[in-house]
Amino acid sequence: MIQEIADRIQTGLAGKSFDGSLKFDCGEDGVIVLADNQATTQDRDTACTIRLSTENLKKLLAGKLNPMTGVMMGKLKLSGDMAVAMKLGQLLK
Repeated sequence: MIQEIADRIQTGLAGKSFDGSLKFDCGEDGVIVLADNQATTQDRDTACTIRLSTENLKKLLAGKLNPMTGVMMGKLKLSGDMAVAMKLGQLLK
């Protein structure tokens, strides 16, 4: 499941640039790391980490979960460099 999501993100990155490093931490389901214009399931340190469920990650990427609303409702937990998280919002458009 996580690998499929990472593959879709990688496809979506084509022709776009993401400056920074960000990790989606889905707990026991695994992680997706965005860094160097790559989406991988290899865990590593990143500038920003977003902790959320796999279900909420799918909603976020589909545009069905607003990042700010998700944070306020406790569905997303951010740590690290918030500027990197803000860049993600532009990438998802």
